[in-house]
Amino acid sequence: MTGVERKALTESLDQLNENMATLAELAKVAIRKAVESLEEGGKAEADAVFTLDQEIFALKQEITRRCVDLIALHAPVARDLRTITASLEMTTDLDRIGRYSRDIAEIAREIAPSASREVRRMDKLAKMGELTVRMIDLALDAFRHRDAEPVKNMIAEDDAVDDLHDDLFRELVARMADRSLSPHIGAQLILINRYFERLADHAVNIGDHVAYMVTGQRLTRVKRPKTGLPLGPQY
Repeated sequence: MTGVERKALTESLDQLNENMATLAELAKVAIRKAVESLEEGGKAEADAVFTLDQEIFALKQEITRRCVDLIALHAPVARDLRTITASLEMTTDLDRIGRYSRDIAEIAREIAPSASREVRRMDKLAKMGELTVRMIDLALDAFRHRDAEPVKNMIAEDDAVDDLHDDLFRELVARMADRSLSPHIGAQLILINRYFERLADHAVNIGDHVAYMVTGQRLTRVKRPKTGLPLGPQY
């Protein structure tokens, strides 16, 4: 590769990194506002999430095109190629974070004020949101700093979220059965519980992409025992 070609590749990679940083920030804001809309029942926060989801999708499309152009025009190798492929993979997870944030915000906007108070009383649901947001922050900070060390234990953190998801699912089903929680609200909260669990999975995926980008190695994944609970959509 000539000096001119290397300079062109470096400039394109710098632009890719800037776009990825923006996409990551949009995703962080989206999930935080989604959780706020759930806790506070605020329409403004929910509307903001809808806008953010559209911005995330549009930027994802732009980044995908840039990654394809980089590979086609510059034939990158080694770490440059890992950066491009990891970024390309990561855009899907960031887009899913935006979409799940929108799904949570849509439910939050539909829930009546009395149900919002019920949500705030559910400690496990609040804990799910807290753990999920923390995992996403951790993964995206690791990406920003190009540091794989913070994400090495993300599999264990995801297992903790999975356990909490299972406990909350059983609690919600039991409360619907004894009529202390309406079936409609219970079904909505089961969906939100599932969305948080999937968001944590996407945080792990991002951590895996960061580890690969920085070290060339993937995170070690240990298959978790099946709980027998319904899994819902996998995407």
